[in-house]
Amino acid sequence: MAESVRIDKYLWAIRAYKTRSEATDACSGNKVRVNGVPAKPSKAVKTGDVIEVHKGPVSFTYKVVQVLESRVGAALVEQYALNLTPESELEKLRAPMETIVLRRDRGTGRPTKKERRELDTLMDTMDF
Repeated sequence: MAESVRIDKYLWAIRAYKTRSEATDACSGNKVRVNGVPAKPSKAVKTGDVIEVHKGPVSFTYKVVQVLESRVGAALVEQYALNLTPESELEKLRAPMETIVLRRDRGTGRPTKKERRELDTLMDTMDF
């Protein structure tokens, strides 16, 4: 077993991202930190490192329990990564998203140009 592994490969293996390329893009986009330092995709992680992953509004925190190179089943992830994400961050996932639902009678078609402009204006004023 290896002593260290690339961060993008590790995040994919513990199922933080669906694909390795998504993990690589997140690292390249400064959405991943290892021990408080922004990590490039090739950054090596080892046992004991703390990883912060920013996905949408939530900042997940993991502690490396054991390194691994191949993807494991969801039930086995706990053996390799300890989820240290605070409850306040997880609460952001459960909060209902404010969505604007416009009601349109069935069969009336796409919005007109004027309606589209009104929708765009409304969406620009919303804070997400």
